Amino acid sequence: MGIGNQKLAVVIPAYKAEATISTVVDLVPSYVDWIIIVNDASPDKTRKVVEKIQDPRIVLINHKKNQGVGGAMITGFKKAMDLDADLIAKLDADGQMDPRFLDRFALTAIRHQCDYVKANRFGHIEALPAMPRIRLAGNLLLTFLTKWASGYWNVFDPQNGFVLITRKMLKRLDLAKLDTSYFFENSMLINLNILRAQIGEIYIPAHYGEEVSSMRLGRIIKDFPLKLMRGYLHRIYQKYIFRSLSPFIFLFLFGILSTVWGGVWGGIAWWKSYFTGTPATTGTVILALLPLLLGWTALLQAFILDVQDAGPCLLFDHDDETLRQRDNHDVS
Repeated sequence: MGIGNQKLAVVIPAYKAEATISTVVDLVPSYVDWIIIVNDASPDKTRKVVEKIQDPRIVLINHKKNQGVGGAMITGFKKAMDLDADLIAKLDADGQMDPRFLDRFALTAIRHQCDYVKANRFGHIEALPAMPRIRLAGNLLLTFLTKWASGYWNVFDPQNGFVLITRKMLKRLDLAKLDTSYFFENSMLINLNILRAQIGEIYIPAHYGEEVSSMRLGRIIKDFPLKLMRGYLHRIYQKYIFRSLSPFIFLFLFGILSTVWGGVWGGIAWWKSYFTGTPATTGTVILALLPLLLGWTALLQAFILDVQDAGPCLLFDHDDETLRQRDNHDVS
C-alpha cells in the first residue's frame, strides 16, 4: 500500500528477540509494504518465532555470524533497495519503538523533503523519569559528543534509533563507511552531514519495560570517543577539503597551529621563568598570548561556520495534525 504513493519498508535488526518480536510485528501498520527482519545470528529461538508469524510482508534474512546492529541494518538496507522501497524505516525488536508512528515519519519525509527523519525522546520532559538512569546518563554524554562529531548541533537526540531514510539519500550513502556496531546511528549522522542531508525530528516519548539495556557505559567510554574522533576527522576531510575547499579548513588549521604554538611557547617560557626565578619579558609573553588569542578566535569562527553549514532541523510533535493521515489520499 505505502504512503502517498511511496512504498515503505521497515527493517528490524533482531538479536535475542524471541519474547518481543511477534508483538512488534503485530503492531506494524497495514500501509507498510515490507517487514524485513534480520536475524543477526541470534542464539535463542528468534528465527523459529519469526518463521511462525503469518504475515506475507515478512522478509526474513538470517546471518550465519553476528554482525552487530549496524551490520544487520546494512543487510536490511540492501534488501530494501532490492525491493525498490522508497522509504526505509528502522525499528528495534525490543518493543520500545511504537510502529504506529511510522506514518508521521513517512509524511515528514514526503511533505517536508526530509532525507532522514528520527525520533527525539527528550522533547517530552515528563517521559525522562521513566528512562533508566544509565541510559539517560549515557545518552546525554553521547548527545554532546555526537553533535560535535557529526556537525548536527540542532539534532538533540542522536542516539535514538527510531529513524527513516529516503531511497534517494540511501543510494548516495556509502554503506561500507557505516559502523556495524552500536555506533551505527552516530556514523549515519556523520555521513549524512557530509552529504548535507535535510534532517527532521519528531518528539516521541520512549517506553521502557522489563527489557535489559544493551548499552554498557564501560564500552561507550572505551570505544566511542576514538570512533567519534575518527568520524569527526573523516567528516572534516570529506566535507571541507575533498568535496569543497571551504574557508572552514583554513580557519581550522590556522587555529590549531596557532593555538599549539602559543601553548608550547608559553609553556616553555613559564618553565624557564619558574626554575630560574626570572620573570618572562613582555615580548615573550606576547609571543605566547597573541597566537593563543588568534588561534582560539580562528577555531571559534570555524566552529560557527560548521554549525551554520548543517542547515535547519525540522521539529515536529508526534500528535502534530499536519503529520497525521487525514484522508485516503495519504495512503495508497
